[in-house]
Amino acid sequence: MEHVVYVVGHKNPDTDSVCSAIAFAYLWNKWKEGGNVSKMMKVEAEAKPVIQGDVNPETKYVLEKFGFEVPEIMTNGEGKKVALVDHSEKAQTVEGIDKAEVVAIIDHHKIGDVTTPQPILFVNLPVGCTATVLKLLFDKTGVEITKEIAGILLSSILSDTVIFKSATTTELDKEVAEELAKIAGIDDLTKFGVEIKSKLSAVDDLSAMEIIKRDYKDFDMSGKKVGVGQIELVDLSLIENRIDEIYETMKKMKEEGGYAGIFLMLTDIMKEGTELLVVTDYPEVVEKAFGKKLEGKSVWLEGVMSRKKQVVPPLEKAFAEL
Repeated sequence: MEHVVYVVGHKNPDTDSVCSAIAFAYLWNKWKEGGNVSKMMKVEAEAKPVIQGDVNPETKYVLEKFGFEVPEIMTNGEGKKVALVDHSEKAQTVEGIDKAEVVAIIDHHKIGDVTTPQPILFVNLPVGCTATVLKLLFDKTGVEITKEIAGILLSSILSDTVIFKSATTTELDKEVAEELAKIAGIDDLTKFGVEIKSKLSAVDDLSAMEIIKRDYKDFDMSGKKVGVGQIELVDLSLIENRIDEIYETMKKMKEEGGYAGIFLMLTDIMKEGTELLVVTDYPEVVEKAFGKKLEGKSVWLEGVMSRKKQVVPPLEKAFAEL
């Protein structure tokens, strides 16, 4: 094994997965220098943040704003020490994970199927963002948070919770964000959140596939392959003239990838709802999951902002009932 710990977020990296990788690598290296974590574990290897793919415009903006370089891309973990942030599922992690040494997992999703032969640092809380979990780890181990680290952690929270509008948002996310804002020198959280989220609303230069894959994950739902993507917009009118093109691309993806269904969340962060674009062999799962019959290409889901909490779980239940 290499004497480096590669800290990596999930496939199709978003702001939380990239910034959490950077922040956790920073924290790990502070522990290596002699932080309080040494009371419970020995830290010897240097940590290095990496990503599994290109960053989106929002993440790029956040990194530039707070003075960070985009991490290198690493897609295979075989023979390496790795720490996983913002995920714990094999489908979302690096290739060769079974031949890697997983030394830590920091997450806020459901527990996945990555396993280890020995105890590791595993911290998973049901909050809106991995960055919130990391803030608690900084506090617990007495490592000071710099203005720059505070900035990327705050950005992650505002991004993942959709400026606290997502159903995944907790009071802890809000409290942590306020604390980070003071360190980062951000006075207006809502204004800064809109500033960040607006970077993801520019879709004119993206292909239909790039729009679908911007924030996209594959799932195994009762033995069926299902894809769920999401793009967050300040106004759905920005994408309405691309719907047919996107839908046809989703149909092609479904056939070529052997999917039971592909679902794309077109989320309006100002109206606080989602137009769910659907291509599936089982249209009845939409009504089972959301109580609304699929007529045409999509359904409007009032108040639905979170893939993790409001879309994936009901879809998993619906596919299980087929």
